[in-house]
Amino acid sequence: MTTYESDIKTISSSEEMVFNILSDLKNLKKFENNTKLNSKVKNVQFDTDTCSFVVEGFGKVGLRIVEREPNKTIKFDSENAPVQFNMWIQLNPVSEAETTMKLTLKAELPMIIKMMVDKKLKEGINMLADMLAKAL
Repeated sequence: MTTYESDIKTISSSEEMVFNILSDLKNLKKFENNTKLNSKVKNVQFDTDTCSFVVEGFGKVGLRIVEREPNKTIKFDSENAPVQFNMWIQLNPVSEAETTMKLTLKAELPMIIKMMVDKKLKEGINMLADMLAKAL
């Protein structure tokens, strides 16, 4: 398994508020009109526990929330993706009105695929963390 971790992002909200937003994937619908995201991701669909989208040059990717630890962690597994992976969002309170967030992605990548997508995954996990932090 290859691990990709985002930088730690600081969000000016309580961990409870951040968790409540991120633990319902329908709340991510506001990213549909994000021009930076739309240049790389198409056909985004959401419900409470799942989302799916097509990543240019990679294919269709689905995510399902498989575990929620209130105010701390949200864990995802891949669905119908070209490679098996899991991802989680970790939240840590800094104060009553400030939370840190880190995204971690672990993927089983054959060497040939890793060579093709390694840089994109490193950039992508940080881009996703930046977008979430700015939106919250």
